[in-house]
Parts: sequence; structure tokens; C-alpha cells
Amino acid sequence: MANLRSLYPEIECLNQSELTVDNHRVYFEESGNSKGLPVIFLHGGPGSGSNPDHRRYFDPQKYRIVNFDQRGCNRSTPQGCVENNTTGDLLHDIESIRQKLEIEQWLVFGGSWGATLGLLYAETHPEHVTGMILRGTFLARRVDLDWFTKNGANRIFPDQWEQYIDYIPPEERQDLVAAYHKRLTDKDEGIRQKFARSWSEWTTRVVTWNLTEQKNEAEDISTLVNQVSIETHYAFNRYFIQENQILDNISQIPDVPIIIVHGRKDLTCILEASWSLHKALPAAELVIVPHAGHLAGEPAMIDALITATDKMTGLLGD
Repeated sequence: MANLRSLYPEIECLNQSELTVDNHRVYFEESGNSKGLPVIFLHGGPGSGSNPDHRRYFDPQKYRIVNFDQRGCNRSTPQGCVENNTTGDLLHDIESIRQKLEIEQWLVFGGSWGATLGLLYAETHPEHVTGMILRGTFLARRVDLDWFTKNGANRIFPDQWEQYIDYIPPEERQDLVAAYHKRLTDKDEGIRQKFARSWSEWTTRVVTWNLTEQKNEAEDISTLVNQVSIETHYAFNRYFIQENQILDNISQIPDVPIIIVHGRKDLTCILEASWSLHKALPAAELVIVPHAGHLAGEPAMIDALITATDKMTGLLGD
């Protein structure tokens, strides 16, 4: 694992703005080269947000980098709001940002839930996509959600799983997503906080298992409740798409360069999803990273993603 690529140096925004849509104010920003290759960075979650490090996966001399916080996330307000917050709404926001910035076409870069959005966007607006880089593909099928919340990861982390289900009565454990969603929408703030912590502890344990150093930073409880509320809102509603919708509509993906990057040790979104996507898109390049898990910030994954973004500038003729 010697000589791994690292993130590009920190860069400041060129500008910050927001969309006012429905009852939401959606934050977005630009950085890098205003005349460079446009790229939209789609963060994961649902419920997390973008951060300054997300700008650093791209050569700032060659890319015009667009980041945004999805509805209810991070700098978008009202935080944690699930009203008028569906996958269709997010796709509309992506397209609205493109139009507002007067970008005709852009590269789509997304990881995990961001890869889900990226694929759905490319199927809906293929004429505006120049290429795609997808990390840790999440296809939002029932089998993908069940792996994480029903039968799969629980067999690898049975001790943490016991803690995760302990607060839920046995008669509700057949649908833990529904059980948690019910409590995250309870009027009692104490109940929302309790179950947000429990959900977060389970997801964090699985997502970060491959890190050599586990961070135990205390997170603001209101931020945590907001994030988990959105995450369970989307999971409970099966991500507001039809079962297997992405693969069923794969023929709508444009004929553009696509690089799929997946960590061999990813136990959040398992490799089978990216493998299935690659089989459906045989012209796409699949990069399996032997020592990486799910997170974009793992050293081997940073190396693979920056290699991909650098390669894409050549493929797209920039």
C-alpha cells in the first residue's frame, strides 16, 4: 500500500448559493477552476451532507467542482425536514442547480447513496451527463437494505446487532426500519434522541469497521437526530423508487465513460451491487480496491478515487 495518492490541497469556494424550493433552502457551492470540467459531487446518506474535503478529490486546476447539501442536510434548511423530501425532489434540485449555473453537461460523481442518485439522474437526464464515477454502489433494492437492517451484516457483527435490536419489542423486529422510523417520528424528543443514537451506533460500527483507528467523537444530538430522521425516512419509503428500478432502466444510461470503484472489504454496500451494475454496463470500468471498505476517506479508496478523477479528465478530452 505504498505510494498511495492523497487528497488534493485544501481549496476555498469560488461562490456559495442556494435554491429556494418548496419549503427548503438548498445550499450549493462551486470551487476549483471556473472554466474547468464541470463535476457534481453527490454525497451519501441519505441525511449527511457535503464537506470541504469533498472538493479535494478533484484536480482544482482542471475541474469546476459543484457540491451541494441535499434537502434537510447540513447547511440546507430546515435541517432534518422530511416534508417535500423525496428522491424525485433531489433529482429536481440537481437539475435546477445545473440550470442555475448554466452548465450544459457535467461529470457525475457519487458514493453510496450518492451513487444511487447519480444513476437515477443519469437515467432521467442522460443528455446532461458526460461521464460517471461511482463509489460503493447502493442500488436501493430490498436486498441491499435488508443486508444492513435485517439479515446480512448482523451475522458479522452479532454483538453490536444485539444492542441495535434490544430497544425494539420482539413483535416489531421483523421490520426494524419501520420500528425505528416510528420512534424517530415520535413527538417525544427523548425517544427520538434515544433511537437516533442506537441507529447511529449500529450504522457507524458497520461503516467504519475497516478503519485502523476508531474515532469516538461526540456528535451534537440535534444534528444526529436530523441525520437519522432523514435516513430512516428514505429507508422506510424504500427510497421512493420501484424495486430494482435502476437496473430495470439501465438502458437509459448514456454511452459515456463510467468508472465504478468498490472496496473489497465494504460491509455496508457489498460488492455484489457494483458487480451487478458492471454486468449491466459491461463497457464501464470496475475497480475493486482490495484493502478498502466503504468510506471514501480510507487511504486506499482516496487513491482509487483520485486516480479515477485524474483519468476522467483524459477520457473526456480536457
